[in-house]
Amino acid sequence: MHSQDHTWITTPVTAGLLRGALDLERTARGVLPHRLPARARAQCADGQLAMAESQPSGVRLVFRTRATAVELDTLPTKRLYVGAPPRPDGVYDLLVDGRPAGRGTVQGGTTLVIDMSRGTATTRPGSVGTCRFTGLPGRDKTVEIWLPHNETTELVALRTDAPIEPAPESGRSVWLHHGSSISQGSDAASPTTTWPALAAALGGVDLINLGLGGSALLDPFTARAMRDTPADLISVKIGINLVNTDLMRSRAFAPAVHGFLDTVREGHPGTPLLVVSPLLCPIHEDTPGPSVPDLGALGEGKLGFRAAGDPAERAAGKLTLTAIRDELCRIVAQRTADDPHLHYLDGRDLYGEADFAELPLPDGLHPDAATHRRVGERFAALAFADGGPLSPPSARRGSSARRTV
Repeated sequence: MHSQDHTWITTPVTAGLLRGALDLERTARGVLPHRLPARARAQCADGQLAMAESQPSGVRLVFRTRATAVELDTLPTKRLYVGAPPRPDGVYDLLVDGRPAGRGTVQGGTTLVIDMSRGTATTRPGSVGTCRFTGLPGRDKTVEIWLPHNETTELVALRTDAPIEPAPESGRSVWLHHGSSISQGSDAASPTTTWPALAAALGGVDLINLGLGGSALLDPFTARAMRDTPADLISVKIGINLVNTDLMRSRAFAPAVHGFLDTVREGHPGTPLLVVSPLLCPIHEDTPGPSVPDLGALGEGKLGFRAAGDPAERAAGKLTLTAIRDELCRIVAQRTADDPHLHYLDGRDLYGEADFAELPLPDGLHPDAATHRRVGERFAALAFADGGPLSPPSARRGSSARRTV
C-alpha cells in the first residue's frame, strides 16, 4: 500500500498523538476517533448524531519528528446524495510548526448513499486508502495532520521515515465549542478552514470542536460531555437545529437551555462561557421548521432546503430563529446576575443581512468556504480579542490544557 523509497517506521495511533477527540474506539483495523464519549453515544440511537460525532472535525494528529515523509492509512466514510453531484473527497490538512504545509485526500473508502427524497441511507463497503505527505523539512518540528471535518475516519496505520514522539502541550488556552453543522464545518474547504478552526488559529487557542451536524439539540448527554471535558474557554451556539428538526416548542426551550447551561457549569463554574445565537438564515427567521429537502433543486442536481412550517404556527409555540434569539438574550441577561462569566453574542453579528446579500447560503442553510472565513475572522475579533468575552488571560493559559482522550 505504501511507497518503497523510504525506510518506514510504523507508530501505533494512540490517544497521546491526538488532539480534539473525546474518545478513541478500538476497531478491527485500527482506531476510530469520536467527539462524544461512549456513554453519551449509548444514550442516543440517532443515525444523524452517530455520523456527525464520528466525523473528526477539529481532530488532529500532533507529533514531533525529523521525518521528511509521512503516510497515514485510513478508512474514510464518504457521503453520496442521490441525484446530486458527488461531494469532493475529504481533505487532510498538514501543518508544520503551525503553518500550512500540504493538503491531501484518501481515495476509496466506505460510501454512505443518502436518498433525501426517500429518507433512506445505505452503506457500500470500501477499502483502506493512504494520504501521503513528502518533502517535509528534515529538522525537528511539530507536525499536525487535521482529519477531514466531514468524513468518518478510521485510522489504520501511521508511517514516517524517522521516529516520532508526542508533542508537548502547547500552553495555549483550550476552547471548547458546541454547535450545529455550521460549527462542524458544513461546506468549508478543509478542516483548518472551518470557522471554528480559523477563529482558534486567529485567537491563539487550542480547539475542541463539538459542532455536531443536525445535532445541536440541547441534549443532556452533550452537556455532560462538555461538563467533563477540561477547558479554559467555552462557547455554545444554539438554535438552528432546534428549528430544523422542529424538536420542541417554546414551553420546553427556555428550561432546556437553563438545564444545559446548569450542567456545563457543574464542571466549569467560573469558566468564561459564551452563548451564541443563530447566524442569519432567511428561510427560518420567521418561519418554523422542519427544514426539508427542496426537491425542485434536487431535480436540477443541486442540494437545497426549504422551511416546511407555517408562520401562523408561531402562536402555538413553534420556534423560529427570531424567537430563539429573543429568548437566548433574555435567558443570558437573567443568569448574568449570578454568573458574571456568562456572555451573549448575537449570531447576526457574525453573519447578517448584508453578508447574506453578498455571500448567500448556497443551499439555504449552510455557508460556503468564503463565509466560513468571514465568520471565523469575526468571531475571533469579537470573542478572543483583548477585553472580549473569551479573551484568554495569560494567568489562565494552559491551566487545564491537557489531552481529552
